[in-house]
Amino acid sequence: MTKKIGIIGSGFSSLAASCYLAKMGYEVEVFEKNETVGGRARQYKESGFTFDIGPTWYWMPDVFERFFSDFNVKPSDFYTLEKLNPAYTVYFDKEETITIEDSLEKIYNTFEAIEKGSGTYLKKFIEKAEDNYNVAIKDLVYKPGVSPLELVNAKTIARLGQFFGSISSEVRKTFKNPKLISILEFPVLFLGAKPSDTPSFYSFMNFADFGLGTFHPKGGMYTVIEGITALAKSLGVKINTNSNVEEILTEGTKATGIKINGKHVRKDIVVSGADYHHTETLLDIKHRQYSERYWDKKTFAPSSLLFYVGFDKKIKNVAHHTLFFDVDFDQHAYAIYDDPHWPEAPLFYASFPSITDASCAPEDKEAAIFLIPLAPGIEDTPELRTEYFNKIITRFEHITNQEVQDSIIVKKSFCVNDFIADYNSYKGNAYGMANTLLQTAFLRPKIKSKKVDHLYFTGQLTVPGPGVPPSLISGKLCAELVYKYN
Repeated sequence: MTKKIGIIGSGFSSLAASCYLAKMGYEVEVFEKNETVGGRARQYKESGFTFDIGPTWYWMPDVFERFFSDFNVKPSDFYTLEKLNPAYTVYFDKEETITIEDSLEKIYNTFEAIEKGSGTYLKKFIEKAEDNYNVAIKDLVYKPGVSPLELVNAKTIARLGQFFGSISSEVRKTFKNPKLISILEFPVLFLGAKPSDTPSFYSFMNFADFGLGTFHPKGGMYTVIEGITALAKSLGVKINTNSNVEEILTEGTKATGIKINGKHVRKDIVVSGADYHHTETLLDIKHRQYSERYWDKKTFAPSSLLFYVGFDKKIKNVAHHTLFFDVDFDQHAYAIYDDPHWPEAPLFYASFPSITDASCAPEDKEAAIFLIPLAPGIEDTPELRTEYFNKIITRFEHITNQEVQDSIIVKKSFCVNDFIADYNSYKGNAYGMANTLLQTAFLRPKIKSKKVDHLYFTGQLTVPGPGVPPSLISGKLCAELVYKYN
């Protein structure tokens, strides 16, 4: 008889796992607590504006291609990609910006113009980063984190030193200009930790940035969720929304189903793509693998204060992705990782998808997403949200030399309390557990429960780590372990 699998959550990792498991012959059903699928990658629409609530960067297109090719389809069967040029612009002050364009040659020239010799240094740096990328994608990230031996082969042994040095030290050995250093350190922020705490092997993120480029799916990142959802349904996956999982049912040490809105639903296997810490609270304490002390000692990726803003005019002097590094990076990082508090002068990021994609805003209007990285677990009040919006929008006006506050016709915020309420996110973190040296591969929380048979985990708190491409990979790794043991 076909085994029945219940999957908790419908984010990238859950949907990916559902596709693989359905292809393997299981009867798969997904349960999502919110009204729409997508997990943290949901969508918000108002007054003709369309905003991605969560991820806005489409990096590592090869991972998406590999995912869809596993089902004999292509990303283009579900959504249309446009490579961005520029990929992004960085403001360091009102007078100085650095624009990262859409080819390595252009980026080498940009670096060379700022710091003599740095174009040549960058070429060598990126060649090494590409080599690391190939090792990471082909030899490491598609491993399930079961054993330290997964990391041991001739290629990784040759790079052993890169696991004990940091990105920060690696970059500073070669580059002296602080602005170029900031740009080279920026990509590893997607891994959730400070560059000084991120192994230098992760320079492969610089190749993902400069070498592979930045893309935009027409209609926003949510179209990728819609594509994977369509694929899952075509494979026979049943998807339920408004289905809050209240308990994971067990008999002895075996998962036997889930309790949803007061109703017991029997399943042979349970997979959770929900927050790992929250999932374990759905079990009796004796079945939990990790204590509260364990979670409290871990380094989590930041939370975020986000604003989804609709302007009644087009915005000038910005790119689709625009970074505002006009304040001290180290002070902001200290407020996130070392002494959690609201940063006095926050760095922030802004996305203007309607610059590229007319479907994201009404004609002659602009859709914008503003993001401030924050420490998880800090106080979140309406007053603080208002104060920090005023801080960044005032700086935005000054730096980009335009008045915009009177042109706001849509504004919605999302912060720590919302990450907790909507996603049961541990301390309101925005995208999982950071990839530090001691939180990499087999040192991350396990995909297969060590205490409950037939219970598995997928997503940004397990292997391989935070980000959308790793979430797709996590879904595959989880499905393969389910198949191996069942």
